[in-house]
Amino acid sequence: MAAQYPWFEAAARVPFAGAALDARRIARGNGDGKWRVLMLLLIGVLLTGCSDDYGMDQYGRKVTAEQLEGQWLVINYWAQWCGPCRAEVAELNTLAQQLSVPPVLVLGVNFDQLQGDQLSQASTALGIQYRVLAQDPAERWQLPRSEVLPVTYIIDGQGKLRERLLGEQTAAGLTARLVQLQR
Repeated sequence: MAAQYPWFEAAARVPFAGAALDARRIARGNGDGKWRVLMLLLIGVLLTGCSDDYGMDQYGRKVTAEQLEGQWLVINYWAQWCGPCRAEVAELNTLAQQLSVPPVLVLGVNFDQLQGDQLSQASTALGIQYRVLAQDPAERWQLPRSEVLPVTYIIDGQGKLRERLLGEQTAAGLTARLVQLQR
């Protein structure tokens, strides 16, 4: 194996938990079973740490996949410079309060991709009371990019895009649309 992969000899002895792990024996498959089990457990622990989280919100709190899984989502893209976006914040706040019991969550996403303190300050300045994602989830849910704001997407409990709504929305209109889609 060393002839095929010269780097392998250099990496063959890896210090692990105070003992030398002979990677050559494991690679050939004739290492003792406890090292193989230990390596599989280590790999499992490392992969578990790489969960599908959604980053942070406007307050620096982690948004986990478990918090959003299985829920209908109303995702609204906004910007401070967008007049209709500013106007619909009160409607989205009302909707978020009305739907405070899952399975529907209202989420915001800043179109200008503000982060950290800038995102927090912009959200506060607009009076946003629902959660704002710091990372754009468009790729994850395959949301088409919109050059028009505001734009609101409705995602079902299986993570499928069900509706794309352009322009200013009302709480009553979004509630009626959710009822129709959930039938």
